[in-house]
Amino acid sequence: MGPVGDRVDVRGVLSFLGLTYAVTWALTLPMWVTGTGLTWEWAPLLLVVMMFVPALSAVVVTKWISPRPAPLRELGVTGAGGLRKWWGRALLAWLGPPVLMLLALLLGALFGVYQADWTGFSGLSEQLGVVGENAPSAPSLALIQLAQVFFLGWLNVIPAAGEEVGWRGYLTSALLPLGQPGAFLVTGVLWALWHAPLLVLGYNYPNAPVVVAFIMMGCFCSLLSALLGWLRLSAGSVWPAAIAHGFVNAAAGFGVLFSAAGSPVNNVTSGLLGWSGWIVLALAILVLVLLGKLPVPPPDEEPGLTRGVRRLSRR
Repeated sequence: MGPVGDRVDVRGVLSFLGLTYAVTWALTLPMWVTGTGLTWEWAPLLLVVMMFVPALSAVVVTKWISPRPAPLRELGVTGAGGLRKWWGRALLAWLGPPVLMLLALLLGALFGVYQADWTGFSGLSEQLGVVGENAPSAPSLALIQLAQVFFLGWLNVIPAAGEEVGWRGYLTSALLPLGQPGAFLVTGVLWALWHAPLLVLGYNYPNAPVVVAFIMMGCFCSLLSALLGWLRLSAGSVWPAAIAHGFVNAAAGFGVLFSAAGSPVNNVTSGLLGWSGWIVLALAILVLVLLGKLPVPPPDEEPGLTRGVRRLSRR
């Protein structure tokens, strides 16, 4: 992580936020001008382009506005040890999000807010419009979907890195003088606010009132920010956070995959975006705290023999 001072670099943080919000929100204008919103034919491509804006803003800030001696290292893009240092975190970042998503759906089913068909995959067949005697079997379709999540999901890591270099690579590190809980929370709230124009257009919560959508996104981003922030700080690299972000996006398809026919998935209640998923994210954070993984010790210290005591690492 970058060096942590006693005070937040206000100029750098405000410059990062100003650039990120202004450029991203300007990119949404065609969806408003055309009146087509998220159904605009170029919207999927535009959403991907928007994900790279935080990284570009972070580079501009650390190179020219509030210069750092080694911008890419400060942002966690490069670092001592490379993959050998954080491959374990990368493995967790790959497999963890699908597991958390599945647990969220299980919890939603227990609460009765998610109607599941765990073995028949009838909701998936309905969504894909697969009917008839010669149609592929539902289990075959489910296996294809699972393969896409776990393997093609790596393609999601590329645009996710565009966000993570900005939000976790720069902003979380820049806010560490607030303390790790404060840095995670503030980053999460600002990250959620970044989605504002899309939320108004119905992004993620299409059937919810706008105010509810903002609250839902704020809670989701704040909880996920803590987990992504932990990956960023504990690995000393932004790449595990980017991997996890990519697979959170990839695992979103689990909601349809395991749903029952005739029961649309409601993101307000189900999956990681919904309140039942927040419980899973909160429990994951609690586990890290109980295991002594949060807060993350500074890189030049390690936990002492007694709770609350630190000692210098030998190198």
